[in-house]
Amino acid sequence: MRSSSFQVQLRVVLVVFAACFAFTVARGQNPTHVITGTVEKVDAGAKTVAVKTADGAVETVKFTEKTTVHGLKDGAKGADLVGKEGGHVIVHTTGEGAEKTAHSVEWFGDKTVHTTEGTVEDVGKGTKTVAVKTADGTKEAFEVSEHATVDTGKAVGHYSAIGAKKGEHVTVYYTEEAGKKIAHFFKHL
Repeated sequence: MRSSSFQVQLRVVLVVFAACFAFTVARGQNPTHVITGTVEKVDAGAKTVAVKTADGAVETVKFTEKTTVHGLKDGAKGADLVGKEGGHVIVHTTGEGAEKTAHSVEWFGDKTVHTTEGTVEDVGKGTKTVAVKTADGTKEAFEVSEHATVDTGKAVGHYSAIGAKKGEHVTVYYTEEAGKKIAHFFKHL
């Protein structure tokens, strides 16, 4: 009797382990990517948005009913980008090539998204501030936006979960608002 009970428990453990492994493999095959640039074209029928990056490349990604857009109206979705050509965006996608799908978009409109490269010097305790020292020795201070993300090179996640650490070499993507630099994306170099 004991042997039968042990076999059932072992099978349950193996099934749970296999499910966890399958989930991990599936996430590894569907990593998050970040595209920054200007909206070139939105095709509501095909549910795609084309984004022109700083290097002149145009990346086209799909959007779904679940794609959220921050920076427009409350509850904005991918389809709300129609007519917003020329606006600056940061797009978070999953998938590869023609299968890239936007899960969220940060809309900045006519605000320019600037970049600064440097080493993290200080991370505010209890506040969302980060100071970065650039190659010329200048120290730049940033407030971290509510929707900020971090690309570590291995994973992309919310700033609130990953954060920034002193000594990391990063590119900061930010906008300027009311005299403050607002960081929206940190990319590890």
